Order: sequence, then C-alpha cells, then structure tokens
Amino acid sequence: MSNPAASTTPAPTPVTHTAPIIAVIGNPNTGKSTLFNALTGLKQKTANYPGVTVERHTGSITLEGREVCLVDLPGTYSLAAQSPDEVVAIDVLLGHVEDLARPRAILIVADATNLRRNLFLATQLAELGLPLVLALNMLDVAAENGVQLDPQRLAVRLDATVVPVVATSGKGLPELRAALAEAVRKPPRPRLVVLPEVHQAAVALAARVAAAGHSLDAYEVERALIDAHGVAERRFEYATSPELMAELADLRMRLSAGSSLAAIEAKARYQLIDGIIREVEVRAPPKVTLREHLDRITNQPVVGSVLFVLVMATVFQAVFSWATPLMDLIEAFTAWAGETVRAALPPGALSSLLVDGAIAGVGSVVVFLPQILILFAFIILLEDTGYMPRVAFLIDRLMRLCGLSGKSFIPMLSSFACAVPGIMATRVIPERRDRLATILAAPFMTCSARLPVYALLIGAFVPDQRYFGGLVNLQGLVLLGLYLLGIFAGIGTALLMKRTALRGPTPTFLIELPPYRLPNWRSVALRLLERGRIFLVRAGTVIFFVAVMVWALAYFPKDAGVAQRFDTARATAMATLPEGEQREAALRDIRNQEIAANMEASYLGRIGKFVAPAFAPLGWDWKVSAAVIAGFPAREVVVAILGTIYAVGDDVQADDDALAERLRDATWPDGRAVYTLPMVLGLLVFYAFCLQCAATIAMIRRETNGWGWPAFAWVYMTGLAYLSAMLVYQLGS
Repeated sequence: MSNPAASTTPAPTPVTHTAPIIAVIGNPNTGKSTLFNALTGLKQKTANYPGVTVERHTGSITLEGREVCLVDLPGTYSLAAQSPDEVVAIDVLLGHVEDLARPRAILIVADATNLRRNLFLATQLAELGLPLVLALNMLDVAAENGVQLDPQRLAVRLDATVVPVVATSGKGLPELRAALAEAVRKPPRPRLVVLPEVHQAAVALAARVAAAGHSLDAYEVERALIDAHGVAERRFEYATSPELMAELADLRMRLSAGSSLAAIEAKARYQLIDGIIREVEVRAPPKVTLREHLDRITNQPVVGSVLFVLVMATVFQAVFSWATPLMDLIEAFTAWAGETVRAALPPGALSSLLVDGAIAGVGSVVVFLPQILILFAFIILLEDTGYMPRVAFLIDRLMRLCGLSGKSFIPMLSSFACAVPGIMATRVIPERRDRLATILAAPFMTCSARLPVYALLIGAFVPDQRYFGGLVNLQGLVLLGLYLLGIFAGIGTALLMKRTALRGPTPTFLIELPPYRLPNWRSVALRLLERGRIFLVRAGTVIFFVAVMVWALAYFPKDAGVAQRFDTARATAMATLPEGEQREAALRDIRNQEIAANMEASYLGRIGKFVAPAFAPLGWDWKVSAAVIAGFPAREVVVAILGTIYAVGDDVQADDDALAERLRDATWPDGRAVYTLPMVLGLLVFYAFCLQCAATIAMIRRETNGWGWPAFAWVYMTGLAYLSAMLVYQLGS
C-alpha cells in the first residue's frame, strides 16, 4: 500500500439551506456537550431523527450576523458505525437525513490530553472533504500533565483550523466563533486519502453503482469495502444488487491479499497519526497528580465498592427524601388550585372535569418532577466528574451474570425513580439485543409511583413489630423485600430474554475511564432543564390524557335515583340534627356514601363488576378490581380511587387511618373479610410486577420504534403479576 496522500476528488456539493449547518462531533468524554452548551446556551432544541429513536440536539448560534445551526452528534470513536448513534452521525455527515441539509463544516472536539486517540476520528472526518475546525479542549489539564502542543503545526498537517479552548471556563470561545464563521464560507476541501489504492477502487465501484441506477456516495462504498460485516456493507447489499455485492467481496479480497482491510487501514492511519504527533506534541516525564492518586484509590475493589454503596445511598436518600418538601409544595398548590376552581364554579360536570380531571391530572405528573430533576442532577454530575464510567466498570461483572454488561446498570438505576428516564438512558447501549433486554427489565425496578400503594397496604395489614431492640421493623423488611423482588424479577427477565428471544453473546465491555474533573455548572443546569422539559412534555401529556379518561369513566353516567336518595338523607340530617360538629360529620359521611354509590353506578364501577370474576382467583372483589383497572394507565391514581370507592373521599393519602380502617372492615356479602393477609401479599406482589404506566409503555414504543415490544412487555408483566398474585393467595389461603 502507498503512503497516505491528499486527493483532489471533491466532496459532493452541500445542500443549500437557509441556515448553514455545522456538525459537532468528537470522542466520548472530550467535553463536547459542555462546549455545545457554551456556544448555544438556551437556544437549543431536542427532537428525534426521523425513523429512529436517537435524539437530535440542535442549537442556533449567530456568527458575524448570520444564524448558523449546530447539530450535536452522538459521541463516537470512529466512523465505522456499529451502534444506532454512530449510524446517525454518519447519516448527518453525508446528508442522508431527510429533513436536515448536509453540514457546511465540521467542528471536531478533541481532548488535548490524549490527542493521538482523538486524531483517529479526526483523520476519518478529513476524508469527507468538508471544512474542519478542531477545538483543542482541556488545554489546562494537558498543561498540568506536562503536555505541550503546537496548534499551528497541527492545523497545517490536518488542513484544518485548530483553536485551543477550555470549554469549562469559556477560554477560546471568541476565537472558535470566528473560526466557525470562516469555515462556513469556505468551499469543500480536498479529501484526505489514507489508502490510495482502496480509494481509487471505491471511486470506480461507486461509478458502476451509479451507472446501475443506485445511489451511494464514494465514501460509503469505501467504508463498505473496508468494514467487512459492518453497517456500511449491509447498506451496500441492501441498496445494490447481488452482482455488485459479489464484486465488492472480490475487490476486498484482491486489495487485502487475504488479510483484513480494516486492520491495514488502522495501521496506515496510525502511521499517519504518529507522524503528526511527533511534530506537534511534546510530553514531559509523567508525574503522579492528585487525580491519579484519587483514581488509584477509588478503583481498588474494596474501596470502590464501599464508595459505590455510599454514593448510591446518597442518591436514593436524595430522590426519596430531599424531594419531599418540593413535592409537598406542589401537592399543596394543586389542592389550592383545585379548591379555588371548585369554589368559583357551580357543581357539575365542568367543575369536576377541571378539578378532578385536568388539575389533578397535571398535578399527578408535576409532583414527580422534583424526584426526576434530583435523579438527573446526580447522574449528570456523576457523568461530568468522570465517576459514572467507573461505576459501570465496577458493576460489569455482576451484570454479566444475566447476559448484560455494565452499560445496563445506569438505566436500571435510573428506573428506581421512574422507568421513563431509565428507558431513555438505554441509548448508551450499542447492541440492540442488550438494549431491548434492559428496556424490558427496567419497569420491574420499584419506581416512586408504587410507594403510595405499598405504604397504604403495608401500614394497614403488616404488624408494626420491631426486632433487635427496635432497630429492625417488620414493615420496613416487607418494603425492602418488595424492592428486592422487583430487582430479581428484572434481572431474571433480562436473563430469560438473553437465553431465548434475544439470544446472543454477552457484549464486550470496553469503556474509557476519563480523568476526574470539576463539572461545568452552566452546562449541568442547561442539561437539567432540558431533561425536565422532556419529562413533562413526553410523560406528562400521556398521564394527563389518561387522568381525564379515568375521570370520565368514574363520573359518568349519573344515576338520578342515587342523587334523590342522598338528597333526602341530607335533608333529614339537616332537620333532625342540631347545628355543629355532629351535623357536619353526618353530612360529610352522607357525601362520601353518595360518591361511593355514584362510583358503583359509573362506567368504572361497571367495569370492575364485569372483570371481577377474572380476578376472583386472586381474592379480589369488584372494588379492588375497579381500582386496579383504573390504575393500569398510571399507578398514581390508585389510592385516590380506593378512597372514592370506600367512601372516605377522593383526597385521601396513603397513610390515611380512615381508609386503612375501611379496607380492614371490607367484607364479602357473606361476611368474610376481603383483605386477608394472603390477598394483601398477593396484591403487593401484583403491584411489584405489573406494568401499570402508560408513560412507560409509550416510552418503550418510542425507543423500539413500534408497538410489538410494548405489547409484549405489557402482556408479559401483567401475566407474571396475575399468576404470582394468584399463587400467593391460593397457597396462603
């Protein structure tokens, strides 16, 4: 093979677009997101690329009076695409995204402390023929490590504009803006060619592909030629003919002489990179820094495990305790808004729709926002400081027992607050089978929406017995058991799927351990705001719609006979009881009895009675069945529905003694107790397993790009919940 050379083959002319596009790309852990946030600020949008579940982050920036669109591409080490994120990055760079013009320039974000590794991707991008701007980030850390770089010489060797920056402090941003403005005006640059013979063969083959009526860029053909069995080759096979596919295979064999073109390319590329490094980089003898001391300590098995437990305990304490004041404040505001609207409108369907449907529906979503924001704040901080990759590395061996890798741990952890962000976090998993297995396991983690149901049933039916001098509480042990039950069910599901429908090898787990560093607080705040907005828009709309649906089922139809009967009872109480607390209590009880009677006559009550025979093997009556049915879209409504059904009022809390007493007193027509201990334990197991969350189902549909896997998840988890609850009840009885 010849030495690397520059080719005069021009890149395809970029598509004309009103706002020029600059693609922002780099290796993971180079500070790309921090730099993107520093450049765009609040002028960002998040959407999905058409037809896939990969998020697209775009931001507008004004350069010399002209608006330019920055597209933040997923972090990648190479253009040899394997994961969906990498495929999207290549599609954007080649202009294959249907609603996005081809970039006019590329902004490469490189880690100055490890330039050799970053140049592998940079030299691949130089083969696209687009103007390049290289942001040499983390120069402060490089200087601490004794690394000196020559940006001017590097710019000459790469035929690119090189700008030293420190994204966390904003140093170099004005110079970077000027370089980007100039890059947008530049014409296409000559393409770098690492393997001239392969490049020439790919250009000739691309011409024959075009003559046959197929549309593939010469760069795509070259990648298909080099990356055997990769995404580029599969696309070539899909887009062309068997004859051209056979020609590709023969050409690869001839050029590689029986070896691997990918290995030949890597060797040639690193020869080029090593030559550049010798000219532009000077390294002082290595010295042990405070970061390295910290890394050595925290990566020790015992110390690392203890630190991991302490960090996770802090995260859970924050999610479940620190959020409480804010959640109480939101609940109080929701109650005040509801009472204000109720007082301003006459009783009727409109008042009930606004108060019990709209306001309660919005409140049931917003109340979880503090937990979501606190969880994501920790995740972002752990990622930006460099600790999260170490957690994934530490937990990898445990995850491998169920056929997954350490990358599945973070989504599973996120699901303890809410399965929605947990499922969203599976995008870091490159292999589709492992991503699906993690998505199916995530909803088993005990989310915060299950806690009110657990608190109600455990508080009402599990004795408050204490052991070891009062240090251990039986109710707490039951709650811990339910958490462990969800964890084991999730891990078991992942193991089952990896042994059956998603059979495949356990993925190789390679992860870079970046140096510890302080986070950029502005970037943290921007990402946190974006996560909160995504949660409210995507999850909130679904739950709001479901809350209104549940309200309609519980409100209609109205039975005139019920209203007449309780109007008579109210009149009797007013006439016979003296004014005071006794009369108020009697009127309140009559009101609650009327609500319960209306509930029984409503569509929801009728549905409960209709499905009651199906749930009879679990020991449920129609009231329990109705509450469970109402809770399928969102568990958050279960306690309120139980309160309404049992005539306590629809504003009860999980620890309400009146509701617990009504549950304990509930009986069948023959006088037998409905809530026996076996039935309650079965009901708890049912809630531990069942998929009762429309937002989670919608998120699974979004991440899998179809309804097949959401339907399977719902049937599988509901079936497992039903059979487990029936087994517990029947054996216990």
